Amino acid sequence: MINDTVQQIEENIKQAQEIVEFDKALSRLMENRDFRKVIKEGYLEKEAIRLVHLRGDPAFQTPERQAAVIGQIDAIGQLLSYFRTVKHNAAIALKAIETDEAVRDELIAEGDM
Repeated sequence: MINDTVQQIEENIKQAQEIVEFDKALSRLMENRDFRKVIKEGYLEKEAIRLVHLRGDPAFQTPERQAAVIGQIDAIGQLLSYFRTVKHNAAIALKAIETDEAVRDELIAEGDM
């Protein structure tokens, strides 16, 4: 019984570690000079500003063009939301690892008695 529980906890730890590693990969990517230039500065900043200006451009006042611009603005927001979600999930995973390791160690210690 304890062995099954410990095994399940270890599997949970492994899954949480994968989430943390994914976040580390994202962090490394975000520090990459080309990523910062193309994605952070080019897309998330300059393109967002350009699209906001298009919202007020008289040539873009048709419902179709407005919808297209709004869709592109939403895409930028979704990408930022994805990055925040990865970071949030990693923070939760780190806490879960800490808790699971403590419970696992406690169960193992009890099993040795």
